[in-house]
Amino acid sequence: MKQQKTIQLLNVTPEELKESIIKDVREELSKIKLSTEPQPQEEYLTRKELAKLFKVTLPTISDWSNKGILKPYRLGNLVRFKRSDINEALKIINPKNQ
Repeated sequence: MKQQKTIQLLNVTPEELKESIIKDVREELSKIKLSTEPQPQEEYLTRKELAKLFKVTLPTISDWSNKGILKPYRLGNLVRFKRSDINEALKIINPKNQ
C-alpha cells in the first residue's frame, strides 16, 4: 500500500505560498525554454558556390573532394559542403591567417 505524505505549512500566508509557486514554475519554464530553443542551422554550400568562393573550376572542387581536402555531403542527388568544414580546412591550409 502506498504511503501518503502529509505536508504542513507553518507561518506561510496564502500570498507567500502563491509567490513561491509562481517563482518555481517560472524557473522551470525558463529551463525548458532554454533547452528547446532551436540550435543554429549548419550552412551548406553547393559546388558552384564553393567554386566561386575559391575562384576555381568545378573539376577542381571535385579533385579536392576526391583527395579528401574537402568533405562532400550527399543529400539525395545533391552534393553540399559544410561552411564549418570549409573554414577548418582553410585554417589547416593557411595557419598564418587565423
